[in-house]
Amino acid sequence: MDGRCFCGYVRIRVSGTPYHETNCHCSICRRTSGAPFVTWFTVQHADFAFVSGNPATFRSSEHGTRTFCPRCGTPLTFESTLTPGEVDVTVCSLEEPERVPPRDHTQTATRLPWVELGALPAFPADRPR
Repeated sequence: MDGRCFCGYVRIRVSGTPYHETNCHCSICRRTSGAPFVTWFTVQHADFAFVSGNPATFRSSEHGTRTFCPRCGTPLTFESTLTPGEVDVTVCSLEEPERVPPRDHTQTATRLPWVELGALPAFPADRPR
């Protein structure tokens, strides 16, 4: 699966099978995206590549690092020292985001009260492992 930021400067490629497809409602995802939640999926680090452009990075927590396009600001990835070898990718940075629908909601304890969760499973924090 291929993807890119809004302006096309940073391009990505995912070659592995997505897992942990989720709508994350944590306050950090909300602040870094300017949206009520962010839809992510996870792949093994070896199955992900930046194929063009140089994303900017920043530490969003003691364990988390995020990437985004330095030109247009599109959020792209999240990596945590708590889950080495994995990278979370923003679903809507894909060329075909409909291929990776969310399977649940996580961090719902901090969701905005006007966000309706619908029929997907919801977890107050992380999903059970």
